[in-house]
Amino acid sequence: MKESRAAKSSSVGSLPLILDIDDFKGDFSFDALFGNLVNELLPSYQEEEIDSLEGHGSLGGNDALPNGHMRVPSDVAKSAQGVSTPLFPEVDALLSLFKDSCKELVDLRQQVDGKLYNLKREVSVQDSKHRKTLSELEKGVDGLFESFARLDSRISSVGQTAAKIGDHLQSADSQRETASQTIELIKYLVEFNGRSGDLMELSPLFSDDSRVAEAAAVAQKLRAFAEEDIGRQGIAVSSVVGNATASRGLEVAVANLQDYCNELENRLLARFDAASQRRELSTMAECAKILSQFNRGTSAMQHYVATRPMFIDVEVMNADTRLVLGDQGSEASANNVARGLSSLYKEITDTVRKEAATIMAVFPSPNDVMSILVQRVLEQRVTALLDKLLLKPSLVNLPPVEQGGLLVYLRVLAVAYEKTQELARELRAVGCGDLDVDGLTESLFLAHKDEYPEHEQASLRQLYQAKMEELRAESQQQIESTGSIGRSKGAAIVSSQQQISVTVVTEFVRWNEEAISRCTLFSSQQPATHATNVRAVFTCLLDQVGQYITEGLERARESLNEAAALRERFVLGTSVSRRVAAAAASAAEAAAAAGESSFRSFMVAVQRCASSVAIVQQYFTNSISRLLLPVDGAHAASCEEMATAMSSAEAAAYKGLQQCIETVMAEVERLLSAEQKATDYRSPDDGIAPDHRPTNACTRVVAYLSRVLESAFTALEGLNKQAFLTELGNRLHKGLLNHWQKFTFNPSGGLRLKRDITEYGEFVRSFNAPTVDEKFELLGIMANVFIVAPESLSTLFEGTPSIRKDAQRFIQLREDYKSAKLASRLSSLWTSSS
Repeated sequence: MKESRAAKSSSVGSLPLILDIDDFKGDFSFDALFGNLVNELLPSYQEEEIDSLEGHGSLGGNDALPNGHMRVPSDVAKSAQGVSTPLFPEVDALLSLFKDSCKELVDLRQQVDGKLYNLKREVSVQDSKHRKTLSELEKGVDGLFESFARLDSRISSVGQTAAKIGDHLQSADSQRETASQTIELIKYLVEFNGRSGDLMELSPLFSDDSRVAEAAAVAQKLRAFAEEDIGRQGIAVSSVVGNATASRGLEVAVANLQDYCNELENRLLARFDAASQRRELSTMAECAKILSQFNRGTSAMQHYVATRPMFIDVEVMNADTRLVLGDQGSEASANNVARGLSSLYKEITDTVRKEAATIMAVFPSPNDVMSILVQRVLEQRVTALLDKLLLKPSLVNLPPVEQGGLLVYLRVLAVAYEKTQELARELRAVGCGDLDVDGLTESLFLAHKDEYPEHEQASLRQLYQAKMEELRAESQQQIESTGSIGRSKGAAIVSSQQQISVTVVTEFVRWNEEAISRCTLFSSQQPATHATNVRAVFTCLLDQVGQYITEGLERARESLNEAAALRERFVLGTSVSRRVAAAAASAAEAAAAAGESSFRSFMVAVQRCASSVAIVQQYFTNSISRLLLPVDGAHAASCEEMATAMSSAEAAAYKGLQQCIETVMAEVERLLSAEQKATDYRSPDDGIAPDHRPTNACTRVVAYLSRVLESAFTALEGLNKQAFLTELGNRLHKGLLNHWQKFTFNPSGGLRLKRDITEYGEFVRSFNAPTVDEKFELLGIMANVFIVAPESLSTLFEGTPSIRKDAQRFIQLREDYKSAKLASRLSSLWTSSS
């Protein structure tokens, strides 16, 4: 926009261009365009007038008129009358400017539209030309692609043709080479087809030491061809004489070739040995490579292994035996054998490791040689040692226990097996090719493992028998050392010396643990066999412990029987002299002492029996049960066998406990009979205050029971203790009832009886047997029948009618039973109760 356009005349025709196309380029802003149009036309005084009007305060926001003039107040209008100049004189110029601008905008738009139209037309023409050019280019590219495809096809065809030509050329060259070699082979075959055994006229190839490898390869080819031809002739039905002649000729060649190969192989082996003596590994490797053409080198590998010093030196074998067995020969202990085997097997491993280094450097197939070497070590050197070390004993004539018995053989067998397994692992780490080292090692012990379970069980039986003989010898020796003793005292000593020992049972378990460890060692890889062997060995322990504790309980029972026999021997009649009675009483005291001693011995036996069974059960839980799981039913069967094995001991214990009760009750009856006086329960009415202490008989009985049952409280546990004390309490109750039936009671005697019953009741309360406690409480109630007046007897049974039957017998023991005519008085009570 031009800067002087606002100063020009408002005439449109004389005005220059107001707007330019450049005004709309770039960042266009309408506000900026409008400002440039009107700023030069607006008078500067207008701002001052507007400011004065705003200061007067009478102009409002809506006082502007539509024509651009301002509405003014009436007083201002009056003062301005006569003045014709408008308030905004440039309005007409602005309107003219705006009209001119609009016309120019229209002209600009038309110019722009014209230019756009021309551009569209030119673009359309150029687009048509471009499309045409693209179409022509596409046709050219398609043609080019077709040319490339034809060229590629041609190249592929030429390549295939060239490949075929190359194949034909290669085949022709191969056939030429084969024909050339065949000619050479036929020439050599003709040479070998001469006289049988005549190898003097052969080509220089077969006698030149520098061409041994080539000669060996040619000889092998000739022999293979000749043998193949003979094989074809042998299976074909030949009627042609020429074929027969050829066959005979090739047979001669085969024989000569075999002789030559043998001679060549021997020559190479001799060279190999010489190089081996000088440790010339390169020469050895060369010979081994050539020898690998003969039978895949088997003869060379076997020859090398066989010539190792450890297989041919007798002194090495003897040194092995001395190292393991020492000077003791076959009687060497397992520990010494273990140390000897560890040293020997370490030496063998080191030797094999050194040989492996040589083998890797010499032989084309070192794994095959290592396989042969390791197999030879196990089958020759190790087997020779094991044959001397493991002398399988006979199960008919067992080795004597003094020399260790079967246990020595089993321990040495286990040590040898374990150490040989370690050797196998070491050899496998060194390298043994495809050899099954584990299987070969197992085969070395197969003869011993087949009969191992029988030997293990026989050993356990032998150990048990030897232990029993040892215990019997110790017992007999101690008996003899005591000199001449009385029968009862001697019986007590025998019982004491042959008492069950938990230490012995622990020793049985230790034997079994050792046997189980050998079972695991020999058959851990076969779970079913392992479980079967473990069960058989554990059954031996059950038999041993069951027999041992049963015999111990039976011996303890014998002392109870002897004490009972002593009691019966001194039971006297009524018509005996005082001297005889005194002697009998003294003997009865001795019998009672023997009974008490035998009671304690049996309780100790029962306690040790329970401890022994607990040891076996704990051992089964911790060590045996998990080993039986692989076989269905094995665990349950072993539990049943354990119960069966202990059943005989349980039966012996039950009988013995019954005898203990009989022994205790016999002594209780003896004490009551000897100590209880008739005056204890029928004291005279002499005015002296009644005695409220228990009777002497009661005191003696309670003291005896407290003393003798102390061992029972310690020895018995759980249900066994409860059943024993309940039975004893019931027997004591019954025995006291029968004892008191022998006496007559007055009221003061009834009070004494009640005191005795209280004493007995307080003692049996320690039994923790509710039924026994109830019986003694009822006894205390029944004792009241001796204390109350006759007329009050009927009231005693109102609360406890269950005791009327026993109370009827007690009432008959009242001193005044007849004088007070209690039978007739209480007849109605007995009738109603019945």
